[in-house]
Amino acid sequence: MGNICASSQFISEGAKLIRPSTTKIVQLDGGLQELRRPVVSSHILSQNPNCFLCASESMYVGSCAPQVPKDEELQLGQIYFLMPLSQSQSPLSLQDLCSLAIKASAALANHSKAAHLVSSKRSPTGVDMVGMSSKEGRGNQRIEL
Repeated sequence: MGNICASSQFISEGAKLIRPSTTKIVQLDGGLQELRRPVVSSHILSQNPNCFLCASESMYVGSCAPQVPKDEELQLGQIYFLMPLSQSQSPLSLQDLCSLAIKASAALANHSKAAHLVSSKRSPTGVDMVGMSSKEGRGNQRIEL
């Protein structure tokens, strides 16, 4: 096995450089903000007044989108949605989740096209629907990106 070295931007495995995971934030306008280093939620929120952040993995049909605490560090490899505070107390519908999934998929696809990758591999931008019932006892409805 070769030596594994890590830096803030790349991981080196022998002669091969691998780009580490990034935190992705889907903006209100459908844009994508990508962060290479972990940041605290309040940093993003200070740039986006009247908004909150929600982790994509914690959004379910029939429940309100849980806000990421202001002092929580955003995790590399995760996708977050920036959402208006006016929607913080509204339960999410299947249509809401589908709209967010489409917005995220488009943002990821546009971002992939804009980034000129050295590798010929294309990153996945598909959306999978998981489950088709409500969170209250019949499974859950969640969109996974």
